[in-house]
Order: sequence, then C-alpha cells, then structure tokens
Amino acid sequence: MSEPLRVLWLQSGGCGGCSMSLLNAESPDLYRTLSLTGVELLWHPSLSAAGGSDFIALLQRIVDGNQPLDVLCLEGAVMRGPNGSGRFHQLAGTGRPMMDWLRVLAQRAGHVLAIGSCAAFGGVTAGGDNPGEACGLQHDGERPGGLLGGDWHATDGLPVINVAGCPVHPGWVTDTLAQLAAGTLGAEQLDELNRPRSYTDHLVHHGCVRNEFYEFKASAEQPAQLGCLMEHLGCLGTQAHADCNRRPWNGEGSCIRGGYACINCTAPGFEEPGHPFSETPKFAGIPIGLPTDMPKAWFVALASLSKAATPERLRINARADHIVAKPGKGTKP
Repeated sequence: MSEPLRVLWLQSGGCGGCSMSLLNAESPDLYRTLSLTGVELLWHPSLSAAGGSDFIALLQRIVDGNQPLDVLCLEGAVMRGPNGSGRFHQLAGTGRPMMDWLRVLAQRAGHVLAIGSCAAFGGVTAGGDNPGEACGLQHDGERPGGLLGGDWHATDGLPVINVAGCPVHPGWVTDTLAQLAAGTLGAEQLDELNRPRSYTDHLVHHGCVRNEFYEFKASAEQPAQLGCLMEHLGCLGTQAHADCNRRPWNGEGSCIRGGYACINCTAPGFEEPGHPFSETPKFAGIPIGLPTDMPKAWFVALASLSKAATPERLRINARADHIVAKPGKGTKP
C-alpha cells in the first residue's frame, strides 16, 4: 500500500469561508473524498480534535523532520504587520508570528497550496490601505513575491499552487489534492498565475444560465431582472477563469444563478476594481472589460447585430423578474 498524502491545513488572515465551503463537498462528501484519494489530514482547525500543546508538538515534529509533510495548505492571507514583524498574527502558545512558522513549514513540505484568493494574492484581507500588511504566500496582488518570494519552489519542484477563489469551490481543493496524491499535477497543469488548470481553463461564462440573453445582448438593468448582467451590472463572467456554472456549489448554486454578477474572485486584485461591483465601466457606451479573446471591433459589430436580431421574447424577459414571454409564443405572455 502506498503512503497517504499527509496534509496540514493552517489559517491566517481571513474569514474562514474557504473551510466552510470545503465542508460542503458532496458526491462524495469530504471525508469519503479524502479517504478515496488517499489523503491523510494531519490537522485542520475545524476538523481536528487536537489543539493546544498537541498541535504545537505536531508542528515541531514536522520542523524537526520527525513527521513527514506532503502538503502544507494555508487559508487566509499572511499577516506581515506591523512594520514587517508579523506580530499582528502570532500562533497561540508559541510566541512566534504565524509567518515565521509558515516559512519553516514550507521548507519541509513537498507541496504548498494557497487555499483561496487571500492566501494566493492577499485578497480582501489586503484591501484598502492594508494596515495588516497582508499578502499571499507567493504573490502580493498581481506581483510575484509575497511571503516566500517569486522564485521559491517546494521540495517536489513546484511553486505555491494557488487554488484561488473567494471562497474556493470545494471541488477545486479536492481535485488538486487528488492530483497530487496520484502524482499527476505538474507545472504544465498550472496556469500563468500557478492556479490549477483543472478549473481555470474554463470561464465562468461557460454554462451560464443567462447565455441566451448574452448572445442577443438582452441585458438586465436591475439586479432582480433575468437578462445578461454584463452590459450594465458589472458581470465579469466572460473574463473570469473558473468553472462555477459548469460545477455549481451544492449541485445548483453560483453567484450568477443567485442573481449576482461575477466579480472574478479567482483573480488578483478583484477586491478593488476601482468601481462598484454592480456597475459596468464604459467608454463611449462600450464596456471597458471585454470578453476574453474578443477584439473590441468584433465585439462592437457583433453586439450591434445581436441587438438588432433579439427576439421579442428575450427583450421582454430580460427586464422582468420572472419569465413573462414563453418560448415559441412571441410577445404573448
């Protein structure tokens, strides 16, 4: 029997939302998924009974080389403040900043995973004036660096694997762990931001339930309406790398399905777009953020043609909060 993939999960500057999301893994559930993929959870703050001195002793065994560590997972941003001391977040009972523990543990781990956009890029925790000096493990926003430095690699050869999202989808975490356990996750399976391509080779736009409205540029003007959210309400689903609408939360949920625009939470800097999340910035009436791979001239031409060909049914339904005109019935309710 092969050795299990031994995983340590720590939390730093964040809300705990990625752990809450992880607990909603289903078909199979989290525990069965870990068992089937050969993952041994050494410790998790929400799932492990051990705490206090037992937990600190575990960390020390890892540092001393007496406990193998295959994967170090961090949820939440690294807190470097004040003035680079890390004392805004000290690991209870140790008197040492969490960022010091992370540096040492990362050197012992075969792989290091940044779970969620805070751990990957700083995320919401690094927003505003960032008084906590929050950053990601290997990125500070869009810039390589973070706590470990842009050139850092784990002992098995990969940089920090950024399982980005806010919160992260449970399937993105379990898929990544399963690939590591099977030895099938190499550099070629990571994108330019070191995110797993298993989910970032997709766009949120793929599988969107509003795609018919998008195709004909039949747009909603208020959040409760059924039309496409891109033109007026800030949706970035045509640019955001994730499979949220192909693999919904709990089998049926996603931001767009819930009536909210996609804010591209898997990308660095999503937390501060420079405008309200629910507004689409425009220049001369044209959205500034165009769909991925879509030249501006093509978009303008296709949008004009699409709007001219919009079925009356879609015009009516796009600005309603429920289906008014049925398919095949023209404009009649």
